[in-house]
Amino acid sequence: MTEAVADIATPRSYEIRTFGCQMNVHDSERISGLLETNGYVPAGDESTPDLVVFNTCAVRENAANRLYGHLGNLKVTKDEHPGMQIAVGGCLAQKDQDTIVKRAPWVDVVFGTHNIGSLPVLLNRSRHNDEAQVELLEALETFPSTLPTKRESSYSGWVSISVGCNNTCTFCIVPSLRGKEKDRRPGDILAEVQALVDDGAVEVTLLGQNVNTYGVEFRDRQAFSKLLRATGEIDGLERVRFTSPHPASFTDDVIDAMAETPNVMPQLHMPLQSGSDSILKAMRRSYRSKRFLGILDKVRERIPHAAVTTDIIVGFPGETEADFQQTLEVVEASRFSMAYTFQYSPRAGTPAADMEDQIPKDVVQERFERLVALQDRIAAEESAKLVGTSQELLVTNDAGSRGGQTGRLTGRAPDNRLVHFSIPEGAQAPRPGDFVTVPITESHPYHLIADPTAATQYHLRPSRAGDAWDRAQADSCGTGTVAPAGGVNLGLPSLRIG
Repeated sequence: MTEAVADIATPRSYEIRTFGCQMNVHDSERISGLLETNGYVPAGDESTPDLVVFNTCAVRENAANRLYGHLGNLKVTKDEHPGMQIAVGGCLAQKDQDTIVKRAPWVDVVFGTHNIGSLPVLLNRSRHNDEAQVELLEALETFPSTLPTKRESSYSGWVSISVGCNNTCTFCIVPSLRGKEKDRRPGDILAEVQALVDDGAVEVTLLGQNVNTYGVEFRDRQAFSKLLRATGEIDGLERVRFTSPHPASFTDDVIDAMAETPNVMPQLHMPLQSGSDSILKAMRRSYRSKRFLGILDKVRERIPHAAVTTDIIVGFPGETEADFQQTLEVVEASRFSMAYTFQYSPRAGTPAADMEDQIPKDVVQERFERLVALQDRIAAEESAKLVGTSQELLVTNDAGSRGGQTGRLTGRAPDNRLVHFSIPEGAQAPRPGDFVTVPITESHPYHLIADPTAATQYHLRPSRAGDAWDRAQADSCGTGTVAPAGGVNLGLPSLRIG
């Protein structure tokens, strides 16, 4: 839609509050770009925005409670600031629809996952009519990547290769909210990647609800591996990542493409969900533990230093102690560098919510604690193997929570491990987007420390992304030579954009 929003002399300010997965983060970048194209400006840290957009997730049971808590807190602010607007989008909006306005009548706009591009028009219409606007389409209005984007990182970008999902996992509500899988044409994807690289990015992450079924719409079973190989031909693109694949459709040609394409990083996020075959069957996960472990064996045979992360659900309906023990055994064998562990919570509208034998909360909690303890031990053991190695880090603009105290900056290793590193006396400081090679001197379960003791142990490689960081800082009247604390920490469940 092209209808203009900016109908007042003073630009309206906005803030986006994002909850959920990487797809939501990417959608928020689209929302930011869309709003700024229509005359909005980011709100300052100390100012009250004219517009607050909630980009929501519906995966967890407490998602609705979190949203309505935020909306309740914001009502007082809105009452004190006439003209302020509140919009709610994303998966929870697609699911709850009119319920949001009924429970929080001070909300001005509700829009779904299929019509992000309608937001500026709906905001304008709500102000003009002085009433809430609710528009939720059942089918995708326009592919999100055709919308304007305001990237939150000068050195890294998200690229959607598909939206929606054709799987029917009994615990997941996403397919009913984002619809059936729709694939972009390879040429459109590669053109977007090239545009990001031309703008200074050195890293991209390919996004999809199930990236390795990419190509199902145009009937090419090897489309994803071909896409990975094609990214290797893009000059200046140094790191390629992707998330998330599905074990049932993970094929050897993808492993070959990962191993043989130099800029595809040695990292794999492979959701396990459960190590019990009976539970996997109840989840409608069309693979079994032997298949899962077989994939990891093949990946590590071809890419020995690959780091593997996963998702695991504890306490799925009907899970016995024996089932849970099987999960522990698979986790022990898998040697995950990190696991995103969740206690099962029923989601209305999913088959699992109506299953018998829901597991008592105290049992789920006890199992969850055992799983976390096991994974923490494994992660610590795997991290310790890297002490003494040299790693080339892509420097980020997030110095970490203790960066101000330690003086360390932060980067990501090729396998995506988080590394806090110091700069030897007299050495040049990097910019976000530059690369540094440093020795790993200390390990922790989920991060590493690199403290070079001499300039000879520290190598800085300036990059085009660092130059892009300098340009962005100059455009915003900032200083482009020191990485600030804060910024976007990709992979966390929530962040603020705008």
